[in-house]
This record gives sequence, structure tokens and C-alpha cells, in this order.
Amino acid sequence: MAQNPNLAALYEAGVSVWLDDLSRGLIQSGKLAELPQTDSVTGVTTNPAIFQSALSKGTEYDEQVRELAARGADVDQTIRTVTTDDVRAACDVLAPVFERTGGVDGRVSIEVDPRLAHDTEGTVAQAIELHKIVDRPNVLIKIPATLAGLPAITRVIAEGISVNVTLIFSVERHRQVMDAYLDGIEAAAAAGRNVAEIYSVASFFVSRVDTEIDKRLDAIGTDAALALRGKAGLANARLAYAAYEEIFGAARFAAIEGANVQRPLWASTGVKNPAYPDTLYVAELIAPNTVNTMPGATMAAFADHGTVTDGTIIGRAEESAQVFADLQGAGVDLAAVFELLETEGVEKFEQAWQQLLDATAEQLKAGA
Repeated sequence: MAQNPNLAALYEAGVSVWLDDLSRGLIQSGKLAELPQTDSVTGVTTNPAIFQSALSKGTEYDEQVRELAARGADVDQTIRTVTTDDVRAACDVLAPVFERTGGVDGRVSIEVDPRLAHDTEGTVAQAIELHKIVDRPNVLIKIPATLAGLPAITRVIAEGISVNVTLIFSVERHRQVMDAYLDGIEAAAAAGRNVAEIYSVASFFVSRVDTEIDKRLDAIGTDAALALRGKAGLANARLAYAAYEEIFGAARFAAIEGANVQRPLWASTGVKNPAYPDTLYVAELIAPNTVNTMPGATMAAFADHGTVTDGTIIGRAEESAQVFADLQGAGVDLAAVFELLETEGVEKFEQAWQQLLDATAEQLKAGA
């Protein structure tokens, strides 16, 4: 099978291409197994909304749900079984990528129950549980970057479990996430764990930042404000990458022998404003040691007409800082934006999870 040249060029530039989607049909059809060979895909991310969509469509899960109903499984047990089965199967499909890349890629993410986003102890317990249930070395446990999530990240990393930190919207929170990761790696090393086997990515959300800030710029309505539309998300991500370079280029990280960097992962990369290029959050965020997790439509768009150029991130921190200064000068309260986005992010995942619970309860009732 021939590789798509645009996605292959993206991978060669240092960007790991991960698909932001998973379903049983994708696995059973063989399509997931083909993606590394045709589209340079080296990983998969999931979230509550993705699982809610997968389980609500078609009949792929009906037989398993009927069997679980017959065994008396409740809603939470059913969802845990179904989702971990899919993630385990996807891990097996991507195992050759995991082996070929020495553990860097070939990863599949599964998120802790979003209702635990503000519960440190609950998050730690479920992260360990999910890791044991999936029982594959290439699984990543997703933990939200809430204030309660930060100590959970440290403790789960210290247990030797690889983590995908999600729902990061600000550079300040990204720095806290990197510190939490380093705390965990240091604790793991002190406990005698092989830190070379522990990996992490920091999922930094992009398009949602533009959506919220553009709305505020439109409300301000001045020429200076309107000229800043579509610039905040990229500037924010570029500043996050500069922070990554700073922290993982410093003495603290260098002192942890064998440790891996926590790679920035660009999430929320589907363009929500049709006025913007549909490959914007891929083409403009290219740098070594990054991951871009894309919904299928975004990946298809880049495969069709995406371009890879140098200089889309590195060396642009000063320019990006000026964008932030201009936004504040125009009257945008950035701290309020990031607080709102985190709150909404957790709420959206909670809503999707509740919809999944409700739909599964109906399926169990029908199956019984």
C-alpha cells in the first residue's frame, strides 16, 4: 500500500499522526490496520464523546451488550467492558507501530470517567484500574489537566503508567502539567522503576481557543480586534511549544537518566470556522517531537491538499507573545477565556458520558 505523500511528509517533519476516533467497526473492518500503511497513522485517541458516538450508531455492540445484560452487568460495568475491549483490540492492531518506534508511538488512549475530573483519589484509582484491565504496554490513560488532575498525573506516572494529559488550554496550565509529569518521573526513578518505559503526551487544545476568543473579538468590534481573529489558537500553541523546549531543555530533566520528554499533542484540530483553511491547525503547527490528533475529516483534508513547511512553530514565540499582548490590549480577558474553556471541556465530556450511560441503560433493558 502506498503512503499518502502529504501525511508521510508530516510524519517525516517530526509530527506523529494520530486519529481522533475509534469504533469497533474501524477495528473489525481492518481499516485501522491499514492506516499506518496508507496515512502514516501511528496512534489513536478517544474521549467520552467518541465512545458515545460509536456505541449509539449501528449494531456492532448489540450482541456484547445482550451477553452482559444476561450476566447481570450494570451500566458502568457494561461501558467499562465495551470500551476497554475496543482499546485493547486497537492496542493489539497498533502493536507493530509501538515496537517499530520503540514505544514512542503505536499508542491508544482511554480516558478516566469525566465525572472524576475534580476528584484526585478517584482519578488515580480508576487510572490504575483501566491500565490493569486493558493490560497492554501501549495504552495511554487520559487524565484531565484540572487542578485535581495535576496531583493525579504525578501519582499515576510514579506508578509507571503512561499518561495522556487532556483538556489543556493555557500555557500556564501546560507548565503545571509538565511539572507534574517531572514530579512523577522523579518519583518513579526513586522507586526503582524503568523510566525509559514511561511515556506521556500533553494534549493542548487549539481550535476551541479561537472559537471563544473570536466570539469576544466580534463583540468588541473594533478594527484592531477584528484583525486578531483566528490568531489566538496558533499563538497559544506556539507559546506552549516554547515552554516545552525550555522545560525539557533544562537541567532538571537532564538529571533524570533515561527519561522521555512529555511531547506536546495538538488536540481540537478540526477547524470550526469555515472561513479558515481546513488544514490550519495541522499545517501551522509543525515541529519535531509533537503529535497532532485529527478527526477523520481533518486527516482527509490534509491528505488531499495539506502542505508541510518549516518554521510554523519554532522561533515564533516572540511573535506569539505579541499576539497575546494585542488581545489583552483589545480587551480580551485571557484568564477568563481559559477558565471557561476548561469548565466547558469537562462539562461537555460529562454530558457525553451521561448520554452514553442513558443509551447503554436502554440497551441493557432491551437485552434483558
